[in-house]
Amino acid sequence: MTNSQLTPGAVPGRLSHDSYCTNFSDVAPPLDTHQAQVEADRCYFCHDAPCTEACPTSIDIPLFIRQIATGTPEAAAVTILSQNILGGMCARVCPTENLCEGACVRQTAEDKPVEIGALQRHATDRIMARQDHPFRRADATGKTIAVVGAGPAGLACAHRLAMRGHDVVLHEARAKPGGLNEFGIASYKAVDDFAAREVAWLMQIGGIRLIENWQLGRDGALADLAGDYDAVFLGMGLSGVNALGLAGEDKAGIEPATSFIAELRQARDLAELPIGRDVVVIGGGMTAVDAAVQARLLGALNVSIVYRRSRAEMPASAHEQEHALANGVRIIENAAPVAIHGNGAVREVEFAYTRRGAQGLELTDQTFRLPADQVFKAIGQTLGQTPAEIALEAGKIRTDAHGRTSVSGVWAGGDCALGGDDLTVTAVAQGRDAAEDIHNFLMGA
Repeated sequence: MTNSQLTPGAVPGRLSHDSYCTNFSDVAPPLDTHQAQVEADRCYFCHDAPCTEACPTSIDIPLFIRQIATGTPEAAAVTILSQNILGGMCARVCPTENLCEGACVRQTAEDKPVEIGALQRHATDRIMARQDHPFRRADATGKTIAVVGAGPAGLACAHRLAMRGHDVVLHEARAKPGGLNEFGIASYKAVDDFAAREVAWLMQIGGIRLIENWQLGRDGALADLAGDYDAVFLGMGLSGVNALGLAGEDKAGIEPATSFIAELRQARDLAELPIGRDVVVIGGGMTAVDAAVQARLLGALNVSIVYRRSRAEMPASAHEQEHALANGVRIIENAAPVAIHGNGAVREVEFAYTRRGAQGLELTDQTFRLPADQVFKAIGQTLGQTPAEIALEAGKIRTDAHGRTSVSGVWAGGDCALGGDDLTVTAVAQGRDAAEDIHNFLMGA
């Protein structure tokens, strides 16, 4: 954020150096070997494992936990990474309480599931620490594929294609790869530059060339890619941001929550980041929680998440909501913004309470105002510029079950594609599956 965008109340250096280090330390420290084996022994190793059914990448969870229990965590990592090449990051950021752990038999019986995410991190961290790569490329096929977007979907697609013996050219719009893993999640979930280290580890497969600062539409057209390569995969995510639709939305101090998180993730010194005394986050998803909690950790005194529906309807999981509350964030439900107040810079946001009506959600006459030095919009993202020849549906790229788009030879996956649900693990699954279909298509299978 530039100084011209700041309100007078947003200042850097609100905390001591030690406080920044403590606040942004690993939110879920890793298990040691003994802890991992004790936790692995809690698994029932179900034959028809509901945890595996709940995993978007279909990892054989009982198998990898048994491998940890028998003292072979590197073998467990191969089991994980064979299905999810970004298993290390997913172990850190997946809403496991809604996926594998939420389906765990022990969750149903004891309200305390096996810590599948922590065990997955234990295994993948061990194999990444070896500084080698467990997968090898197949014989060269002579085929070259363009992958647009080096986020989770693009990386998973590129890795699987390279493993099948194809050459991949990965085009990334930003100055570094990683996508939301690098720019879009809370810093305390992936400490020690983990996202960049995971990408570097993944690239050890070979056969992948990275082109940075290359944006589809600006630096090249889809038709050019389709003509120059044997296949194209689109995994560029969502670059646009929904607007509040209110007068004064361009006032200083108002910005997308994604921009705030990205700036924080790339900051060399957190003490240099300006943060307001009073921060308001509008929205109810994981991005809203990540922005709100990090605002508090940077030293904001009052931070509020305001969501138009009830807490039970918030896209952010109950676990994430409790994490926000535990960090001093206030959650205000059933309220929507109706006005922005301030002279050049935001000073207050006015909200109206909402209710269910005959036509859906309605605004009531009851209003209130929240003081605000900074306002972060977390009300969803949009696709941004898309090639005209690609068919869309519900604002995203329309694909079939294999990831094929309306254009022959072009596939898509991740948040930019229909069916993407803003989760790293889902994007990985779609990128991986599209790669397999591309491989079969190119090899005439």
